[in-house]
Amino acid sequence: MSTLAESNSQIATEVFFTEDQICVVLADGREVRTPLEFYPSLKNATKKQRENFQLIGLGTGIHWPDIDEDLSVDGIVAGLKAYNYKKKSA
Repeated sequence: MSTLAESNSQIATEVFFTEDQICVVLADGREVRTPLEFYPSLKNATKKQRENFQLIGLGTGIHWPDIDEDLSVDGIVAGLKAYNYKKKSA
């Protein structure tokens, strides 16, 4: 009898978008939908830019080269919003 170690990381197998959500299909069959409001870079991107992504880290992350955005699948599943590093002008 063998025992498989379970990973704590969520693995994405597919990513697609609705008009106002990012949808991530996980290896275990779940589908997570999160409002684009959580990710301003994606919300402000064109449809073509959103659809040009790469699954990275064996599906533990998603990279959008056209807008230089990276999101972790664990963060999406947890509902974490993107942190805005840009300072607002006074």
